[in-house]
Amino acid sequence: MIKPEQSDVDTKRANKRGAARLAAVQALYQMDISDVRTNEVVEEYENLRIGQEVDGDEYLEADIGWFRGIVAGVVAEQTVLDPKIHKTLPDDWPLARIHTLLRSVMRAGVFELMKRNDVPARVIISEYLDVAKAFFEEDEPRLINGVLDTIARELRPEEFKDKAKSEKKTG
Repeated sequence: MIKPEQSDVDTKRANKRGAARLAAVQALYQMDISDVRTNEVVEEYENLRIGQEVDGDEYLEADIGWFRGIVAGVVAEQTVLDPKIHKTLPDDWPLARIHTLLRSVMRAGVFELMKRNDVPARVIISEYLDVAKAFFEEDEPRLINGVLDTIARELRPEEFKDKAKSEKKTG
């Protein structure tokens, strides 16, 4: 029997987490635009979407635990997440004016930045930029990047210290 290399295992796990993030953002969006409850949307995604083909769209296999954690965490922490996000937005663009799907991406990304210290901030930002690019063109992903980067630097300054020092030396 051939054993997969550790990098193959890590890549597969990362891909399943990426799929979980995408599904979580879609579930959060669905909850935001309708009266669907958390347990109903989680059940729908787990049983009918994740790893399935729906209306010609292929939903990738996802890390179900990661998916559940994001959805439940965003719902539980929304009163903390929204003010953090709102604070980083331009004054003339309050959170209520932001497209519902963008709010879902931001909430999920900020939740992970707050609660998933086992994942580097730059990885979280990159993953949610990929999610944003699945739905939007240039401006929206830039907004996501700006919001997540600002909040990441506030929440995890130690992860950005070395890069800031090297930028000063080369700049």
